[in-house]
Amino acid sequence: MSWFNKQSRLVQILLLLIPGVNWITEIVVRVTAAFEKPTLIHIVIAILMICGVGIVWGWLDLIWVLLFNHLALAH
Repeated sequence: MSWFNKQSRLVQILLLLIPGVNWITEIVVRVTAAFEKPTLIHIVIAILMICGVGIVWGWLDLIWVLLFNHLALAH
């Protein structure tokens, strides 16, 4: 998760804007977050991203990054 936050805002938006790439980005970021902070919410979100919810969640995260400068539910 920290590598995503270290990227410039433009790179973050591009990673979340491109279909397919946003899903892979979501998987990597969410699984990393689950390993760094193994809370129930991080583990559940990581499992959902792997199961395919990440495609839709990536678009939500794109909007979230534009509005709040961080990923949704990734503290």
